[in-house]
Amino acid sequence: MKIIDNYILKRYLGTFTVMLLLFIPIGIVIDVSEKVNKMIENKVPFVEVANYYLDFTVYFANMLFPIFLFLSVIWFTSKLANNTEIIAILSSGISFTRFLRPYIIGATIVSLFALLMAFILVPNASKGYNDFRYTYLKNNPKVRENLDVYRQISKDEFIYVSNFNYMSKMGFNFSLEKFKGDKLEYKITANRIKWNEADSTYTLFGYKKRIVGELDDQLVSVDQRTMKLNFDIDDLTPVVYIAETMTFGELNKFIEKERARGSSNINTYEVVKYKKFSLPVSAFILTIIAVAVSAMKRRGGMGVNLALGIALAFTFIFFDKVFGTLAEASSMPPIVAVWLPNVIFGILAIYLLRNAKR
Repeated sequence: MKIIDNYILKRYLGTFTVMLLLFIPIGIVIDVSEKVNKMIENKVPFVEVANYYLDFTVYFANMLFPIFLFLSVIWFTSKLANNTEIIAILSSGISFTRFLRPYIIGATIVSLFALLMAFILVPNASKGYNDFRYTYLKNNPKVRENLDVYRQISKDEFIYVSNFNYMSKMGFNFSLEKFKGDKLEYKITANRIKWNEADSTYTLFGYKKRIVGELDDQLVSVDQRTMKLNFDIDDLTPVVYIAETMTFGELNKFIEKERARGSSNINTYEVVKYKKFSLPVSAFILTIIAVAVSAMKRRGGMGVNLALGIALAFTFIFFDKVFGTLAEASSMPPIVAVWLPNVIFGILAIYLLRNAKR
């Protein structure tokens, strides 16, 4: 049986690797064809392009590895079934559950690799991938939130800006409120605010400061004032993809910090956090489904199995994206939204596995 285990495990890992090596270059070619004109226009250095596509490879492989894994398992298992190898294995007295062992070992190896990528490689790759697109291609205008940004910058200080342009470093309708306990101590407002990168200061145009007193308020008003403030420019334009660029420990600290600030994006960050674990687990579920679907020899050969496999794989991705979006845009708990596709397809895997055993 060890010979059969090694044979299936080699086919499992080998087919999955070949599938990655086939589809990643295709993805790179498509991406180059879409972006080459902008790269030439912006005179992007070759080193930057090379680094971008290294990051693109990791980012692309991590995002689509469930589909690659699912299709590769269906492909080689269908070939085993068409060659009547599975019938021969089961006819020798080996149970279907025992037949699954090398598949589970292969899924464990792939899931550990995916977990390693999610914790170590993907954060850096995601940062390089998104930074390149924003810096050179300028085709990702929503990379930074710049409308109605409300942030808590300390325990008792809050800032607001209705619109901030990251390229010009200019914002409009700015306000800063400072509280003492539950009472407003003072409030600073400005028609415009501009970040001065040279000395890390802000210039406030139409500056007004109202100091709240017990009997009356004091009002200070000047046309323009340059001063240091207790927040960074990134607080005015938080990066949408910032959670993807952090390790697990950094992400936990970041979420706690953002929760204390009253950020509206907590669900988005938690979706990224939980997906670091849910995607590796999906390797086991998709492997079982793929084996259950393709282990039977069918009329029409591998084509029928592949068609069914592609439909199931894209249904899984559809559920994953839909529930992730619902968690970000509604009150659905992120942990439920992220794990629900695995639960649904886990039940489907159990059902298909029971039928396959029969």
